[in-house]
Amino acid sequence: MFTTICMKDSRQLVQSDRKKILIATEQSPCKKIIITHGTYTIPDTAKFLQTNLQRKDQTIILTGSMIPLTGFSPSDAPFNLGFSFAKLPELSAGVYICMNGRIFTADETIKLLFEGRFASVFGEK
Repeated sequence: MFTTICMKDSRQLVQSDRKKILIATEQSPCKKIIITHGTYTIPDTAKFLQTNLQRKDQTIILTGSMIPLTGFSPSDAPFNLGFSFAKLPELSAGVYICMNGRIFTADETIKLLFEGRFASVFGEK
């Protein structure tokens, strides 16, 4: 099942966009969900979902790419999406971000823009 919520640069997302994502997630019959999202504000959306999601039976992964899929080569988008699919069955219910071959909780994720990667605020594991 696929649903399109909005097609925006994540820097242009506003609170009403995040609410639409929340509503679609809450109303989904699926318990395992992958959301593709721009990397600039992916931590903000993950934290918003974690804070506001009433359902506690869903495993949600947000993923994206540091290198855009179109117009740039090679993009990390296919790897991040594939890694998300591979990890989804292993994770317990909650909200996660999958980037750079790692899984982060919504609380810990930071984007290191100048390094071109995501990391944990708790340091490397």
